Amino acid sequence: MAALFFDIDGTILDRNQRILDSTMESLKRAREKGHLLFINTGRTACDVPKEFEEVPFDGYCCGCGTYIRCQGQVLFQSMIPLERGAEIVDYMIRHEIPGALEGTEQIYFQRENYNKNADLVEYRENIARKNHGVVYTIQEPGIRYDKLMFCTEDAKAEERFLKFLEPDIRAIDYGSGVFECIQKEYSKATAIRWLQDYLKLDGEEIYVFGDSVNDVDMFLAVKHTIAMGEHDKALDPMTEYVTDTVEGEGIRKALEHYGLI
Repeated sequence: MAALFFDIDGTILDRNQRILDSTMESLKRAREKGHLLFINTGRTACDVPKEFEEVPFDGYCCGCGTYIRCQGQVLFQSMIPLERGAEIVDYMIRHEIPGALEGTEQIYFQRENYNKNADLVEYRENIARKNHGVVYTIQEPGIRYDKLMFCTEDAKAEERFLKFLEPDIRAIDYGSGVFECIQKEYSKATAIRWLQDYLKLDGEEIYVFGDSVNDVDMFLAVKHTIAMGEHDKALDPMTEYVTDTVEGEGIRKALEHYGLI
C-alpha cells in the first residue's frame, strides 16, 4: 500500500480549473488498488473544489500544512494568533497592501484592489463566484486565518512588508511581486510527516505529485517525487520522475509508470 499526495493547481486541475476524466478515473483506480490518496495544497480548506468529493480522498492537507483532515476528522489546525493576525490586517490597510487573508472557513479581501493586480482580481472573482457574489473583507471583526497572499509592484513597500512578516511568517516568492505567506513552522512537508507518524506510513511508499514552487518542501521530504510536465524549475533538483502535463494525462502516466494502477 502506498500513500499518494497531490497538489491541486496544475497537478489535479488543468489550466481551466477542471478535473479531466482520465485524472478522475486514475485516482479511483489507485484507490481501488488499496492506496491512500491525500490532497496536499496551499489552498485553505474552504477553497478546495466541491468536485473533489467525487474522489474518495483519505485526507486533505490544506494551507501548506496548517490544516489536516483525515477520514472526515480534523486532526490538526494552526491559525495565525488573533492579535498577530489583527496587526497584519492593520498594516495591510494602512499601507494599502493588495492581498487576501486565507482562512479555513473563508477568504477575505480588501474593499479595494489598489493596484488591480491581475492575479488578485482573478482570485477575488473566483471566490465571489463560489460565494454567489458575496466577497468578505479583511475589515470583518475578529478574523481568524491560516495564511495570506499579497502582490505589489512597489519594491520598497514589498521589502517593508516582508520585514514586518519575517519574525513568524515565511514568504514564498512566485515572481512578479506575488507572495504566498505561511506560518514558519508549517509546510506541505510537515503535513506529510504528521500523517506519516499518525498513520504509521512507510516512508519508502510515499509519492508526491506537484508543479509549483510551494511543492519544494514536500519534494525534499520524500524519495518518490513526480513533477508535472509543466512545472516550476525549482523542483528539478529534487524530482525523481517528470510526467506529462495535466492535459496530457500526466497523473495516469505517472501512476502507471510506478505500477500504482
